[in-house]
Amino acid sequence: MNRRPGRRFGAWCAGLLLAPVGVVVGCRVADTDGVTPVPQLLAFLPWLLVPTGVALLCALLARWWPGLVCGVAVLGLLAWYLEPYGRTSEPDGPALVTLRVLTSNVQFGRGTPALALRIRDRRPDVVFVEECEYTCQATLEAGFATAYPYRQAVRAAGSHGSLILSRFPLRPTAGVRGTMGMPGAVADVQGHPVRLQLAHPMPPLPEQLGLWRRELGRLRAFAAADPRTPTVLAGDFNATQDHAAFRRILDTGLTDAARLAGHDRAASWPARTASVVGAQIDHVLVSPDFTATGARFLRVAGSDHRALVVDIALHQRG
Repeated sequence: MNRRPGRRFGAWCAGLLLAPVGVVVGCRVADTDGVTPVPQLLAFLPWLLVPTGVALLCALLARWWPGLVCGVAVLGLLAWYLEPYGRTSEPDGPALVTLRVLTSNVQFGRGTPALALRIRDRRPDVVFVEECEYTCQATLEAGFATAYPYRQAVRAAGSHGSLILSRFPLRPTAGVRGTMGMPGAVADVQGHPVRLQLAHPMPPLPEQLGLWRRELGRLRAFAAADPRTPTVLAGDFNATQDHAAFRRILDTGLTDAARLAGHDRAASWPARTASVVGAQIDHVLVSPDFTATGARFLRVAGSDHRALVVDIALHQRG
């Protein structure tokens, strides 16, 4: 008799843990981002293995067999979705040119000095900088005037400013319309045109989920607009591969360069805990013309994001 209350308590604990996790996993299965708090929790989908494991233990100790079956099913789905999304295929043609791309959110410009050091150390060919306000832009443009003579910017204060630095000549484009600056250009990479587009949609805060989805939708429209031209779409997407709105972008044919280099679950935000727990919301997406040979996430002092630097190669179309 004394064991029944304990079992009942264990079953309640298991149910309380499984219910929210089940809703999030159900939305992932249904290919939807749902409503708050589902989009926020989807960003940390792999970490839902922890409450699921605790729920399974509670259900086992309570001998609550339906809960145990549900927990095993949820655990299996979570394990399935840990796999990288989408298919990858190697380009048929030979490599034409290699380039290094770096993207970094400098958090209202606070990480600018540290980013400058990273640029000098890593020597990327193209740099995408989000939340690069007036001072950030002036600092980087003056400090790298010779190394990166070509640039495209949205000049604005706070998180609205953004900057692209390039060793290659740039032809400005209209960019993608958004609340925060998302400049674009076409680079002449040793005679090969490459579309460059900075990504920085609004984050999925409870009061602006619709805006977040619309701005990710505009990035998808950009990706789908010209499938014949090699494309690099990079920046802070405020989304992971577990968000349906982000997967729509990948469905246009783009692939995450970090995934190609074997770092599909490495966290970029928040930087303070990224080595232990976090979400990969900073990406470099490339068209099927590219392969990736390396990727690294780098600490940038002053910013809440880690920078991402990737080495990619443009191939001739078969």
